[in-house]
Amino acid sequence: MGKRKRNAGSGGNAIQEETPAKKTKASADAPDSEPVTIQIITGSYDRVLHGLTATILADDQVEFADTFLFNAHSSAIRCLAVSPPSAPEPGKGQKVMLASGSSDERINVYHISAHPPKRKSRDVLSSIAPRKILENPKNRELGTLLHHSSTITALSFPTRSKLISASEDSSIAVTRTRDWSLLSAIKVPKPKPFGRPSGDTAALGGTPAGVNGFAVHPSMKLMISVSKGERCMRLWNLMTAKKAGVLNFSRDILQEAGEGKHSPGEGRKVVWGATEDGDEFCVGFDRDLVVFGMDSTPKCRVMPEPRKKIHEFCYVSTDSAADSSLLAVSTEDGKILFFSTNAKDLSSSEEAEADKKAEKLPVARLIAQLGGREAGVTGRIKDFTVCKAADQQVLLVATGSSDGKVRLFKLSIDDLAGAGKSEKPKQVGKLLGTYDTQNRITCLSGFTMIPREEGVEDSSDDGSDDDDQEETDDDDEDDDEGADN
Repeated sequence: MGKRKRNAGSGGNAIQEETPAKKTKASADAPDSEPVTIQIITGSYDRVLHGLTATILADDQVEFADTFLFNAHSSAIRCLAVSPPSAPEPGKGQKVMLASGSSDERINVYHISAHPPKRKSRDVLSSIAPRKILENPKNRELGTLLHHSSTITALSFPTRSKLISASEDSSIAVTRTRDWSLLSAIKVPKPKPFGRPSGDTAALGGTPAGVNGFAVHPSMKLMISVSKGERCMRLWNLMTAKKAGVLNFSRDILQEAGEGKHSPGEGRKVVWGATEDGDEFCVGFDRDLVVFGMDSTPKCRVMPEPRKKIHEFCYVSTDSAADSSLLAVSTEDGKILFFSTNAKDLSSSEEAEADKKAEKLPVARLIAQLGGREAGVTGRIKDFTVCKAADQQVLLVATGSSDGKVRLFKLSIDDLAGAGKSEKPKQVGKLLGTYDTQNRITCLSGFTMIPREEGVEDSSDDGSDDDDQEETDDDDEDDDEGADN
C-alpha cells in the first residue's frame, strides 16, 4: 500500500532550535532543566491524522512542531490507539505502533518513532513555512486492516503484541501485530427491538447495534464491553474468547445515572482502574458515571449536580507504589474534573439526605479541576491524554477541542495530593501553550518520547518488521493458545 503523507516538509528551524540544544548540554548536571518532548496525535472529522510534538523547556516554555500529516481515511476518524514502545536495542531506535479507526470500516496502522526528531540546520522549506516542521523518516504507514464491516468505535493495544478493535457490526477483533493476522473475532449479540413505536419504517435489522467500547483487565484474562441498545455490560473470557457473564443495569442505577425512561440506558464507555481499595471499573453514560467493584456491585456514582455532558474519562495514577489513582473526566464546559473514588471519600447525595428511606448510591468526591473558564477554556474537550515525564512528579495533560485547538497543561502530582486535603475543589494546572490544528478534532492520543541515546540514528526502516516479529514472539507464546480457541 502506498504512503499517503501530506507533510509540508522536513527538518527544523535552525535559528530557533540551536539555542535550546546548547542549553541542554550546558545543564546536563541539572535533570530538572532537561526538556521533555511528548508526541501528540489527533484525528478529525476532516479525515486528517495530524502528529505534532510539544517540547517543554526549563522555563515552562513550549515549542510545537509538526511531525507528520496523513490523509488517513475517506471518512471521519473515530478513535486512536498507541502501543507500548519497542524494546531498546543497542544502536537502534525505539518505535511505537499507531492505529486509527474510522467510519470507512478501515483500521490503518503506522510506525511512529519513540524518539524526538532531530533538528536539522539546513532546510529551506521548513525555514519559510508558517509552522515548524520536524519530519521523522521513522513515521510511516504499515497498511490497512479490514476485519470489520462497519464503523470502528474503539481501539486498544493491551500489549505490543495484540491489537483489539470494536465496531458497529457487533464484533470485537483480536489481531496479532507480528503478522497482522486475525486471532479471534468475538461476536456480540445484537439487541432485540425494545420499546420501538409502531409504524417504525426502519429496515429489518436496522435497530441500533454495535459495540460502544471495551476495557481489558491488566491481567489480560478478562474484558468488559458495552453496546448500543443494551442496558447491560458483558464480561468476556479472553483465554477462550467466549462470554463469561452479563450484568444488567437495574432501573435504580439508570435513574441515578440520569438515564430516564426515554433514554437508551446504554453504556458509552468502560475503563479499568486501581485504587487503594483494589481494582474497580467505571461505566460511562451520557451525563454520569457509575463505579463498580470487582464483585460487580455498584460502588458510587461520580458527577455532581448540575450534570454536564461527558466526553472522555480515564484513571490517572498518582502513586503507583500505593495503587493510588484519581478518575479524570472531561466535560462539555471545557473542564477536566478529578474525582476520588476511595471508600473514605464517598459521601451521600442530597436526595438521599432528604429522603432517608431511599437507598441511593454514594457520590465520589470532587477534589480538583483543570481548565474551564478560569483557564480561558470554554469549549468542549472531546478527548485528552495524560503523559508523565520520566523521574518527575509532573503530569502533562494534552486536550483536544472541537474548535481544533490542542492545549497543553502542566500539573503537579503534589498539587493533586494537596487538593485532596482541602474541603473544596481546587483549581490546578498551568496552561503552557495552545496549538491550532485547523481541523475539527474527534480523538486524541499521545505519549512521552524517549530521549535519544548516543549512536542512535534515524534511518530507513529496512528490516524493522523482522525486528518486531522477534520482539513479539515471546508474548505470543503465552497467549496464542487461548486466543486461537
